[in-house]
Amino acid sequence: MKNHKHDGEVIPVIAPYDVKSGEGCKVGALFGVASTDTLAGQLVQLRRRGVFDLVKTSAQAWTQGAKIYWDDANKRCTTATSGNSVIGAASVAAADPSDTSLVLLDGVVR
Repeated sequence: MKNHKHDGEVIPVIAPYDVKSGEGCKVGALFGVASTDTLAGQLVQLRRRGVFDLVKTSAQAWTQGAKIYWDDANKRCTTATSGNSVIGAASVAAADPSDTSLVLLDGVVR
C-alpha cells in the first residue's frame, strides 16, 4: 500500500507546554505519553496506546475499567468529568490516596 506512512502508535507533535519523559501530553484531540523531556514549542514523540503509570488525582479511588480523563490544567489523570477529556480506562484499581496508577490509553481524546 503506497499511501501508508506508519502505524501511528508513536507520533511527532509540537509540545504545547514543557513535558518530561513519561508524562502525559494533550495536543488537540491527541493524547499520548512523551518519549523525552521536551520544551514547549519543540517536537516531541508521543506514544498514543498502551498501559502507562501516570500521575493521578491523589484523593480518588479508581475501579478497574473506570473511564479516565485528562485534567489538562493540572496535567494529571482523573475520574472527574467536568472540563476534562476521556483518554482511556483504569487498567487496575487505584487506592485513595495514591499518586499514580496504570491507565490504558486508546490514542484519541473524547
